[in-house]
Amino acid sequence: MPADLNRVTLVGRLTRDPELRHTAGGDPICSIRLAVSSRARDETGNWGDRSNYFDVTVFGRQAETASTYLAKGRRIGVDGRLSWREWQAQDGSKRQSVEVIANDVFFLDSRGEGGGGGGGGGDYAGGGAGWSPAPAQGGGGDLPVDRSDMQPAPRADDDDIPF
Repeated sequence: MPADLNRVTLVGRLTRDPELRHTAGGDPICSIRLAVSSRARDETGNWGDRSNYFDVTVFGRQAETASTYLAKGRRIGVDGRLSWREWQAQDGSKRQSVEVIANDVFFLDSRGEGGGGGGGGGDYAGGGAGWSPAPAQGGGGDLPVDRSDMQPAPRADDDDIPF
């Protein structure tokens, strides 16, 4: 029997500044809210934008990086999984929510582009030991990038080309 699949990839803009907090053990957790727009026809047949909003939780080093470099309006990509939880509110009613638990966060515009149009960017806030954030585009590179796990592409000889 095949395994189940729980994966989500979103690209959108932050609706508020990230909120960083820490667990009792000191582990960082960052909460962000992402607006993802799609085009759809309305009742009159005209095309318009429709936004969906997603709560995203980022853990560990990525949480610290997100809280440092992200702000309301920034365009990001998130790759992660959905998580459902249920709890009892103070008034006794049962509540539930679905949130995205981020595995990777991608910065898709530079810091100066936060409120404006699309961007090129591509800074990666992925997890992993020894990771350090890529410098923002045009920012002059104030933080080094750990390239210890990057390998150069193998050279192709002319005999390997299939034409």
